Amino acid sequence: MSVVIVIPARHASTRYPGKPLVELRGATGEGLSLIRRSWEAAQAVAGVDRVIVATDDARIRDHAEGFGAEVAMTSTAARNGTERCAEAVATLGLTHEIVVNLQGDAPLTPSWFVEELVAGLRADSGADVATPVLRCSGAMRSDLIADRVAGRVGGTTAVFGHDRRALYFSKEVIPYAGADFAPGDPTPVFHHVGVYAYRPAALAEYPSWGEGRLEALEGLEQLRFLERGRRILCVEVESRGREFWELNNPSDVPKLEAMMQRMGIA
Repeated sequence: MSVVIVIPARHASTRYPGKPLVELRGATGEGLSLIRRSWEAAQAVAGVDRVIVATDDARIRDHAEGFGAEVAMTSTAARNGTERCAEAVATLGLTHEIVVNLQGDAPLTPSWFVEELVAGLRADSGADVATPVLRCSGAMRSDLIADRVAGRVGGTTAVFGHDRRALYFSKEVIPYAGADFAPGDPTPVFHHVGVYAYRPAALAEYPSWGEGRLEALEGLEQLRFLERGRRILCVEVESRGREFWELNNPSDVPKLEAMMQRMGIA
């Protein structure tokens, strides 16, 4: 199956305006923008036919084209990354069999997360969408809880059934687990990794449905699929020693930079 990666990026973020152009310094001290690091992460994924940055902002377009990215200009009407991906696919007339949404705020996404995600969707003909989930260690769960206590959204969690079909996603830390966990212990909480693989038909329908009630409450675009009865496959991935975090707030910049330094990412 042919695969295209679309990286949606907008400048007018509510929580962090201008986020795609924020510089992150790696292990060598070199500063590269968030969108460039996300594009480089996409380039490292095996079996991908094309990588496209989708944006509505000329500053992001000019910057991305400057480091060699292919850019699709989209309208300002897109309410989230999935709508922006759908618009880019329609505008460019793409005919790939799987469309991957690699969100531009997750530059530490390992290549195997995306490769296993695509493999999972290929293997499950009944799924409309697939997305990776990462079992939280005690330390990661504590970080998520600490962010919520401080009034920040540090990440999204996922719950799913025995068949790996998603039941719900939330910015709260779910499921509730009253017990404490040692930093290195596995927990029943799964961190949702903000990457999606869509079948083109489901992606094309998505913008026409309009924003769902739960989607609006949680601010999570994938809930629109669940509210419309579409099936989302949760693909459990392994960190293999890699640290993972998304850039959601300005306070995440030093956290991501420290992770890159520890992992030797330039």
